[in-house]
Amino acid sequence: KNRLCDPRGTGIGAATMAEDEPTFESTESGASHTYPQQAGEIRKGSFLMIKGHACKCVEVSTSKTGKHGHAKAHIVAIDIFTGKKMEDLCPTSHNLEVPFVKKTEYQVLSADKDTGEVSLLQEDGSTKDDLNLPIFVQVGEPTEEDKKVTAEILDEMDKGEKSVFVIVQAAIGMEKIIATKLT
Repeated sequence: KNRLCDPRGTGIGAATMAEDEPTFESTESGASHTYPQQAGEIRKGSFLMIKGHACKCVEVSTSKTGKHGHAKAHIVAIDIFTGKKMEDLCPTSHNLEVPFVKKTEYQVLSADKDTGEVSLLQEDGSTKDDLNLPIFVQVGEPTEEDKKVTAEILDEMDKGEKSVFVIVQAAIGMEKIIATKLT
């Protein structure tokens, strides 16, 4: 008669059971996008994560501290998506997250200078329509390089003389057109 002690869970507990099952899709920690590397092994040109941003190291210096102190690495890096300068200071023995950075080449099928939409041809013949011209940035201002690459894409597409290819850099689930290549 007492519902709260119902051992078979036919009372309140059974209805919410299905909703409480863990779902694993939404709980991605971003771990698959990075791998650990010791701060002391970071070199100029290395990629690394600083405060959740994928960056490329432009300068690294190490300093020895006092008698029992740890050597520290001072890292200056540029965000590979926004071009912003980032800095980090950490013991050389500490592990840093290093993003997996992938560069892929695609042929440009169309580029709209007003909306920023770019249509790219993938190897399997399908189109990739989820990228924009580099000057259409979500955060901050486009860099000089962004403007240059965008101008190159639009100019060459207007001329229509050559096939325009772009190099797309991908890391931590983000993608960006970083360069053009003409054939």
